[in-house]
Amino acid sequence: MTYVITESCIKCKYTDCAVVCPVDCFYEGENMLAIDPDQCIDCGVCEPECPAEAIQSGREDNIKWQEINREMAKLWPNITKTKAPLPDADKFKLEKEKYDKYFSANPGTGD
Repeated sequence: MTYVITESCIKCKYTDCAVVCPVDCFYEGENMLAIDPDQCIDCGVCEPECPAEAIQSGREDNIKWQEINREMAKLWPNITKTKAPLPDADKFKLEKEKYDKYFSANPGTGD
């Protein structure tokens, strides 16, 4: 299974993961990143890079996040470089149930 980004990324948007991806399958939204599960080669190098622990294997229990990542990757620009995390990222990285409160489908700026 490929990797996906989950709601732990929302309001954080650490980009250390995007830099290490050998196939450039990360996409930037306004307040989170997405992985294109159709591009991801399941190498796993991104997972330990995320301080919010937002990257998870695309197991069957993550179907919702596979679909969100797939959809947003089609709409958002590609990101391959490190950027500063969002303001207050450290404050938000441990918050639970962020999707309904904060998710934005708006694109980021990409590289």
